[in-house]
Amino acid sequence: MSEVFEGYERQYCEASASLTRKCTAAAAVQGEKLKQKAAEIQSGIDGADALIRKMDLEARNLQPSIRAGLLAKIREYKSDLNNLKGALKRITSGNAQQGAREELLESGMADALGVSADQRSRLLRATERQNRTTDRLRDSHKTMLETEDLGVSILHDLNQQRQSLLHGHDVLDEVDNNVGKSRRIIGGMMRKMDRNKWIIGLIIAVLVLAVLVILYFKFVH
Repeated sequence: MSEVFEGYERQYCEASASLTRKCTAAAAVQGEKLKQKAAEIQSGIDGADALIRKMDLEARNLQPSIRAGLLAKIREYKSDLNNLKGALKRITSGNAQQGAREELLESGMADALGVSADQRSRLLRATERQNRTTDRLRDSHKTMLETEDLGVSILHDLNQQRQSLLHGHDVLDEVDNNVGKSRRIIGGMMRKMDRNKWIIGLIIAVLVLAVLVILYFKFVH
């Protein structure tokens, strides 16, 4: 739940409780005091109405999954405020005689304010349940984000390992190519050495033969 909405909600509950007490006190007075208290109550009702409008605006800017529950609570608050408006209207109606006010205090006001208090109690309990549900949703969302971050981190690590393996494979291919080249070079050198051996052996054989021929002619003649 939005912290801004919770702030407006606390302010409204405090204002509603204060208005209920003021309505009860206003029903027991008359004359100028009644007018003064009625004006004070009307001002409080206007402030509470403004808080409800702010809550409504804030709720409509939230996610749909959260918005529905908050709008239901706002409807309850509007009903509660309508009860307070009705109580004020009965107090300030044309029947201003003391007996009528006493009757109102004992019957209509008691019923209306009792309903208002009971409704407010139910609203507070519903608010607490909504807050707990919202907290659980927030925790679940936080866990989901942490899991998502962990998954992204694991994928990143796996991608790095894959890149390392691909790089290692490329290095092995390069080494294999170098080994192949080295083998071909060594093979060529070995063939050259073999040819050189045959050439040297042939030269030695020719030299020995030449020496033998020279010795033969020397001793014979």
